Amino acid sequence: MQIWVDADACPRVIKEILYRAAERVEVRLTLVANKPLQVPRSPWIEALRVPAGFDEADHRIVELVSDGDLVVTGDIPLAAAVIDRGGHVLGPRGEELTEENIRERLAMRDLMDHLRSTGVETGGPDALGKGDRQAFANGLDRLLTRCLKRNQKS
Repeated sequence: MQIWVDADACPRVIKEILYRAAERVEVRLTLVANKPLQVPRSPWIEALRVPAGFDEADHRIVELVSDGDLVVTGDIPLAAAVIDRGGHVLGPRGEELTEENIRERLAMRDLMDHLRSTGVETGGPDALGKGDRQAFANGLDRLLTRCLKRNQKS
């Protein structure tokens, strides 16, 4: 199992939670971005820089993700592609995206895109608060525990 992070838009506080988790459970963490990233020195943590361009990081993650890997992203189309490849997805607010809820999320995203294209101002998500950070940490712990147990049984 490996953790992949869509790092271009990932909040710093979420990255810090991920760094601690990777060290604690000794699982490889790769942050993928189209800009240089500073990551802690660790045998478990690395940054992968992709060329600048629309969705380059997303395409690279989909190319590299394996069945059972975890991807941290708020990007709904990327999440859908990861789920189709057998990966797990956790959003930056701690919500797990699954086969059961991803189609609804894609439909909502498409609706919001359509509304924005017609001039409707839809606003963006609220800033991450303490509750969101805690929800992410809790969701990450649940997913890591479940995935690592599954890997030990294999």
